[in-house]
Formats: sequence, C-alpha cells, structure tokens
Amino acid sequence: MPTYRLDLAYDGAPFAGYAIQNDVVTVQGELERALRPHTGAIQTAVAGRTDRGVHATEQVVSFTSREIDTEYVRRSLNKQLGPHIAVHRISEVADDFHARFSATGRAYRYRVLQGAVHDPLRASSTWYVPDSLDIGLMNRTAALVVGEHDFSALCRRYRDRSLVRFVEWARWNDADDEMHFSIGAKAFCHQLVRSVVGLCTDVGRGRITFDEAASVLESRDRSHGRQVAPPHALTLVAVSYGDDELPRPAWAEEPDDYTMTS
Repeated sequence: MPTYRLDLAYDGAPFAGYAIQNDVVTVQGELERALRPHTGAIQTAVAGRTDRGVHATEQVVSFTSREIDTEYVRRSLNKQLGPHIAVHRISEVADDFHARFSATGRAYRYRVLQGAVHDPLRASSTWYVPDSLDIGLMNRTAALVVGEHDFSALCRRYRDRSLVRFVEWARWNDADDEMHFSIGAKAFCHQLVRSVVGLCTDVGRGRITFDEAASVLESRDRSHGRQVAPPHALTLVAVSYGDDELPRPAWAEEPDDYTMTS
C-alpha cells in the first residue's frame, strides 16, 4: 500500500492537544475520523505532538493506506475539518517516509503581548505580559540554550530517555507590541520551548538574574526549573526533511551582539 504525506495547519484552541485521548476532542482524532471514509481505519504519525492549545502553521502527518485521490481527499477533509484545521496538501511519498522519524528539524514561534491592556482578539494566540521586558537580557538568556545541552532542568522527563538536545538557534525579536521568540532544533523534549520562554521572561522582567538563569540550566535538576509559559501562545512553524534546511526568520540571522548585554 502507498504511503502519504499530509501537510496541515490548525488553531489549537478548541483541541485537547494533537494526540488522540479518550473522551476529548483532539486534532489527530478529528483528522483520522475525516480520513476514515477514504482510507479505512488507519493510524497516522505526526512530526511533532502538540499540547492542549498549541497551534501549528506547518505540521506534517504520514500514513499508509489503500490508494486515494489526493486532491479529492484534500478537498473533502477541508470541508469536514474547517475552520480550525486546514489541509494544505496530500502527496504520495516513499514507502520509508515517516512524519516523525524522517524529520531532520523543527522550529517553533512563541508570541508575547506587551502593553497596558490585554487584547481579547489575541487572547488565544499570545501570552499577555504587562511587565516591562528587557529584550537584551532575554536574548542573552536564550543564547544559553544554543548548542548541545542536557535540558533536564527544563524538560519533563519521560521514563529514562535522554534529555540531551542540540538547539540550532534561539532568539527574541520585537514585533510592534509583541515579542516573538524563535527556536529551532532537530528535536525537542517535552515542555522545552515553554520552559525556555518562562526562564527568559523571568530574567527579562527582573525576577531572577542572568547568572541565576545560567545556574538553572547547569543544575540539570527539574526542581530548579522556573515557570513554564502557557501553551496557547506557542506555534509549530516549520518541519524539515532530508537535506532541506530548516527555515528560520531573517532576524534570527542577525549578529549575536546581545550576548554582550550587561
């Protein structure tokens, strides 16, 4: 039977996360339900499971099924799954393609809203932080996680799996009344991105010093970790495969002069 790749986006607000769970509505559950008339009962694989409320602009799913008319199925899925899930394309791929295990990189964006008053129209996609934030200190803190590290202090442990990861870039950028955090890596451990955001914002608003943040990472102790930023402002924005380079924002390429912030 052929293997298919499905590229989709979704608003995570109505869902209890991506992965199927009993008695709650999930992205995977809705997707597999909509696919069933076309493919029969199948189990899909996904590039990156997202938690409750987390969004995706570029998520990838793979599955093996009987032969389908990809364009017809794409249109059918969008009629069933809109407006919160959109299927951009479905394509037949090599038999050994796997959405999760074939991926060579993933990138996320986190949005923090600043200002005197929160914005109800962005309540499901931004984390409102009314305190003044020092973006220089936040970028200095973000630089701590770039490269290979044991992230035991920032990740939720699953069994005895290693929490060593290699982060390609991590950087904050001003975007009008928002601050955007971009981070890219081959793979992430659970809650890593939101823990880094929480650590950076704690430094940025003066709750802890940069040196204290460095000590958290160096401790490799989850009990030393700081706040975990809320999930609803996080979005999976890119997944790379094969020799494709993981796309990153242009501002993530700027010189790292923030490392000199005092």
